[in-house]
Amino acid sequence: MEAEAETEANPEQVDHLFSLPVDADQKATEFRLFSIAPPHMLAFHLAWFSLFSNFFSTFSIPPLLAVIQDDLNLTDTDTGRAGTAAFLGSIFSRIAMGPICDLVGPRIAIATLSLITAPVILSTSLVSSPHSFIALRFLTGFSLANFVANQFWMSCMFSGCVVGLANGFSAGWANMGSGVTQLVMPLIYTLIMSFNVPSSTAWRLAFIVPAVFQAVTALLVLAFGQDVPSGSYRSLKKVNIGKESLCKVFCHGAKNYRAWILALTYGFCFGVEMTTDNIIAQYFYDRFDVNIQVAGIIAGSFGMANFFSRPSGGLVSDRMGRRFGMRGRLWGLWVTQTVAGLLCLLLGRVNSLWGSILVMCAFSVFVQAASGLTFGVVPFVSKRSLGVVSGITGSGGTVGAVITQLLLFSGSKFSKQTGISLMGIMMIVCTLPISLIYFPQSGGMFCGPSYGSDDRLKGPETDETNHYRLLQ
Repeated sequence: MEAEAETEANPEQVDHLFSLPVDADQKATEFRLFSIAPPHMLAFHLAWFSLFSNFFSTFSIPPLLAVIQDDLNLTDTDTGRAGTAAFLGSIFSRIAMGPICDLVGPRIAIATLSLITAPVILSTSLVSSPHSFIALRFLTGFSLANFVANQFWMSCMFSGCVVGLANGFSAGWANMGSGVTQLVMPLIYTLIMSFNVPSSTAWRLAFIVPAVFQAVTALLVLAFGQDVPSGSYRSLKKVNIGKESLCKVFCHGAKNYRAWILALTYGFCFGVEMTTDNIIAQYFYDRFDVNIQVAGIIAGSFGMANFFSRPSGGLVSDRMGRRFGMRGRLWGLWVTQTVAGLLCLLLGRVNSLWGSILVMCAFSVFVQAASGLTFGVVPFVSKRSLGVVSGITGSGGTVGAVITQLLLFSGSKFSKQTGISLMGIMMIVCTLPISLIYFPQSGGMFCGPSYGSDDRLKGPETDETNHYRLLQ
């Protein structure tokens, strides 16, 4: 697959150094999905595969939760608190990951966090009490902060004309790790049991696989990846912004109101997606009396749609940006997420099994595409604090999951179908602030750019090319 460049590469660039055409910053202006050409496409494949292992490891516990619950005598309250703890760990780590990427680069950040959390995954085999299980779930959630580094890395490697597509594929394919682990971990457990290993030992041994998998991908990132096309992130920072403290980098990003609006938006697309992953199987099982295997297949299809839906969101963002500039990206995000909210509202009102499945499938495509569209805008907010903005936006997704889970699906205040419909209304309302986002050189949903008439003649393509000048 290949996305055409919106602008031509600088003729002074030494294009023969790279397999892909590049812009003035040596960022690729084409995206070739099935290429592993270094450094751009190799970084892409290392990024999504490493994050895939993080999702695989973090969500490797739920598929075996029934066995673990019996063995450790966990109550439903214990498992609920453990799930919330995993979200909380992800919130804090994602916020921290942003400025860390700004200071040391994505490659070191990804590998370090994966290597630190791999022993945590392995220690799942040693838990013996509800309290230790909850603490473990909190720590395993930290590895999902690599999502921020993943998106940061793509923004370092790909030009504005294709960065939405690169971000969409990298995150979308990585998110499938949470679905694949639902299928693989029970198979690993069953395989170990086939050697006459007791169940209480088999589930513990099964966690060797995700721990080793995560460690191996971290080593691959260290061995074969590079932060930016020129190779050294540290030298790039010296040229662009000089030596800055962690506090200055973080404050610069945190003061940008666009980052917080995007965090709210992401909280009610990706956050809703995570909440739906938690409740959708039980919803079909309880409301339509399907067996647990069928409910699992239905729920799995929701997550596996990430294979194409989130990348589609990135593609739409890039094409809207090519034709209409930043205004197109923002309108595309608002329309897509609003449609997702309407479908979510409808999902809770449909009373037939097949009707609910069809609406759920449509909902999954739009809500996941909205996530891709959100990170089609993020790279344009601030070059100086790109990691911080990515971290704030990414953590917003987890905060949204916690809010919707606690407000709508904890306790018996609402039925699941009512909770799903209310979640759709929340999505529609929380998407409206997108209209407040405005860039001086790009404009917003309703207002044009504020630069002079001479610059305006250059059109959206030039504006997209020079997107990193927006908030210097």
